[in-house]
This record gives sequence, C-alpha cells and structure tokens, in this order.
Amino acid sequence: MPFSAATLQSLQSIVGDQGFITDQSEIAPYLIESRRRFHGHCDILIKPATTKEVSEVLSLCNDEDIPVVPQGGNTGHCGGAVPNGGILLNLSRLNNIRNIDPLNATITVEAGCILQHIQEIAEKNNLLFPLSLAAEGSCQIGGNLSTNAGGVHVLRYGNMRELTLGLEVVMADGQIFKGLRGLRKDNTGYDLKQLFIGAEGTLGVITAATLRLFPKPKETVTCFVAGETVAHMMDGFAHLRDHFSGELNAFEIMPRFGLEMVCRHHKYLRDPFDEPYSWYGVVEVSATRTDTNLRAQLEEQLQILLERDILQNVLIAETLIQAENFWHLRENMSDAQKHEGASIKHDVSVPVSKIADFISETCHMLHNVMPDARLCPFGHLGDGNIHFNISQPVDMDKTAFIGHTRDFNEIVYDMVDKYDGSFSAEHGIGLIKTEEMSHFKGGAELDAMKKIKACLDPNAILNPKKVLPTD
Repeated sequence: MPFSAATLQSLQSIVGDQGFITDQSEIAPYLIESRRRFHGHCDILIKPATTKEVSEVLSLCNDEDIPVVPQGGNTGHCGGAVPNGGILLNLSRLNNIRNIDPLNATITVEAGCILQHIQEIAEKNNLLFPLSLAAEGSCQIGGNLSTNAGGVHVLRYGNMRELTLGLEVVMADGQIFKGLRGLRKDNTGYDLKQLFIGAEGTLGVITAATLRLFPKPKETVTCFVAGETVAHMMDGFAHLRDHFSGELNAFEIMPRFGLEMVCRHHKYLRDPFDEPYSWYGVVEVSATRTDTNLRAQLEEQLQILLERDILQNVLIAETLIQAENFWHLRENMSDAQKHEGASIKHDVSVPVSKIADFISETCHMLHNVMPDARLCPFGHLGDGNIHFNISQPVDMDKTAFIGHTRDFNEIVYDMVDKYDGSFSAEHGIGLIKTEEMSHFKGGAELDAMKKIKACLDPNAILNPKKVLPTD
C-alpha cells in the first residue's frame, strides 16, 4: 500500500534509522516463513527498540488504517508472522532481561529475547525455565507467547499459559497494558493476559512478560525405549507416570520410519538398538533433590516393563552426550523429513487416553487413500500432542502428492474431531488453518472470538487475515 511522505517521516522519527528499513533486499529474509511455504511482502520493516516506540507506531498505524504484522524469530510453521502488505513489526531489538527475582522465582524479559538466552540466565541463577523446543536457539519469547508454545516438557511444567504470570502488551490504538505482575494469586477481575497468549498478535503486541522459574534439577536421567505398538507405549507411559509422578518430564514417541529418516540424514546419529522395533520413545525424569536414587528407580521400573512385555528394549544414557543424542533423534525428525521429498504435516492433539486408537485408525484411513504413503506420527505422548506427518511415496511425483493435501487434511482433522481433539495443538492457526476454524469452531465459540477481536482491534490493523476466518 502507498504511504504518504508524512507517514514515512513520522515512522522513521519514532524508531530512528536503525529501526526503519525500506530496502527490499534487507527486508527479504523476514518475508519467508521457516518451512518456505509462504512468501510475504511489505513496504516497510519496522524494528522498534522500546515499548514506547511500539506504542507510537501502533497509534499512528491505527489512525491511518495501516496493517501491522508482529514478528518474532520467524520460526513459526503456519504463516502467522508473514506480512501481506503494510508494515512488518519485528521485535528482535526488544531483547532486554528487565529483571530476575530468584526468591520469587520469576524473570521479566522483553519479547525479542531468544528462548535459549532466557534458559541460560535462569541456569546462572540456579533456576530453570523449562520451555524447550527444537528452535530454542533462534525463536523469541514473544513468538512463544503468541502461539502458546509447548515443547517437550509440557507434561511436567505446562505450556506458555502455565509459565506466564504477567504481560506487557501494546494495544491496537497504542495504549499500553501494564500487567507485568509476578503474582501467583491475583483475583482482581478478568485475567486479561490469557487473551493475548496464543492470539498470534491479532489482539495486541506483546512487548514483555514475567515468567515462572523452577528449581534447577540436581539429577536428570534420560532413556530410549522400544515397543511393539502405540498401545504398549501408552501402557509404559502410564506406569512411569504413576511411579514418578511429578518427576516425569517427558515421554516422546516416534515410529520406525521416523528413526530411519533421522539416522539417514544426520550421520552422527545412529539407532541405539541392534535390531529394529516398530515404535520408540525418549523418556526423561529429573529430581531437584540428590537423595532420590533416580537412576536406580528408573532401572527398576523399566525392568518391570520389560518383564511384563510392555516394552521390548530399553537403554539408559550413560553420559550427557548419549542423552543429548537420544534427544537429537527426536528433535531432528522434522528436519530429516525435508530430505525425504514432499510432506504434509499436522499438529494435532487428542486426550492422552485416546492416542493409541487415534493413531491406529488414522493410519488405517490414510493408507486406504494412499497405501505407499510413509506415515510419521510422532511427538509428545505425555500431553497428547501428535505431529501427524505424511511423507510422499518414494516413487511419486512431488506435485501429485501435494495435490492430496486437502484429502489428507480432511481425514486427519475429522479423526481428531471424532476423538475429541484439536486440529492445532502448539503451532497456532496463522494463515493455513483459518478454514478449519470455520468448520470446527463455529457457533458461539467463534462468534465470541470475533467480538473480542472487534472490541480490541476495531480497525482490524493487527495481523489481518490470521487466526480468524474472513467473512
């Protein structure tokens, strides 16, 4: 969209030369989302350095009906941070650690802080910020908040909703919601911060957050397990959860095809076992005390699972490097799949009790449509979040395979609905799932969302055409 000279001058005066970018060659890297599925466009890249600058930019844009797309580390998978004209508001310069309070076990950070940096600051204070995911070296906490990120430790610590005590948010008209309170109990009206977590920048721009920290584990034990079916893996999970309770951090699963992919394309990794199995899992337990004999406990419980034929093989990591490699087998799944040709991916969740039946029936339905499709359902068994990915048959044309996207989406999402699940577990809605919002979130629920959007962003300048379907 064309901008007047006065508007351009005003924006530049707000953020300065360093934060005002119109050179398309400099803007270009910010316009492509992580999977390279969406290529956006915009006239101006704005990189504010303070909340005040964000406020002034939004106030101006609201007055002049200029669309604004907030962006963090641009590691999302659904196109939520891809602009379609207007202004791209990248928050990477808002990267200060404002405060850490070890006694209150909180840290207050700006939206542009890299997740890994927050983890490191917490560790230096003998504390833990538990959010952990594959992109933690580049994703920003503002994006994590805007998508309600989960990761591998949701089982024990929860997702971003549970990890957040307070927010600072700039509203569409430039007003600043100052909610950076490090309180566990605050029953003074509506819990407004929850509106902005998971809203993908459509209701306001998150500029800072007060996050919960936890005692740093004194002992962590990681193991790799194998089982015949997902049902067996579920039985193993239930047994370990009952025994370890709050000490069970993660229980991740992957199929044989997934393990083979990772080992094929990441040569430093190998199958931990000498013989193949149908399903694998990465299990992690930790304790904040040193007198728990955690490793001995895990060995004992795994032996019980082997004797009961629930698990077929187990291997407890002997070194930190071996534990990290177990995790790399799981975390490099999506990257490895890129090298196997085209893939159609789904980020879904169902109640934990229904995972085995959901995976089994959905695999059957998909193979009825395409018998040679290579199915790779993997992910967070402990919290019900399954990344149900489908790789093209070895000898099939890529374009022909992608042509089945709508058919496969319909099967997977209908099965998710049958099993009382969600078609978006942790990646968000963005551009690619607005149609599903219409189909699965109709009636009063979707109507309420639209009314909230109209109330907080009446001019619809914030991240237009994202999350909510357009009428």
